[in-house]
Amino acid sequence: MNSDQGGLPVRVSAVGRLDVPPCAMPSRFRTDIAYFSSPAGPGEQRLPAGEYRIDSASVSDWVESGVLTLVSPLDATHAADVEITEDQERFVHWLRDHSIDRVRID
Repeated sequence: MNSDQGGLPVRVSAVGRLDVPPCAMPSRFRTDIAYFSSPAGPGEQRLPAGEYRIDSASVSDWVESGVLTLVSPLDATHAADVEITEDQERFVHWLRDHSIDRVRID
């Protein structure tokens, strides 16, 4: 996916981090964010709509490998490794460079 595909860009902001500039992503990223978000851990509250947790260990893996592991929602025993796109790569580097663990999509 190139930045010029997928409609108008969305703005991804680091929650609680006014010192970090937002990361502009294609509108398709509104669905792609599901690949990068982490479920709530024990005792963690559900986040407001449009906010997502990001696991820092996963960020390191994505930066190192350039690959996402996708698990089928219909069959958890089957997973596929998918190379991240240039836009997604820019996003994971933004996460790593700023030590971000929670984002909001505007």
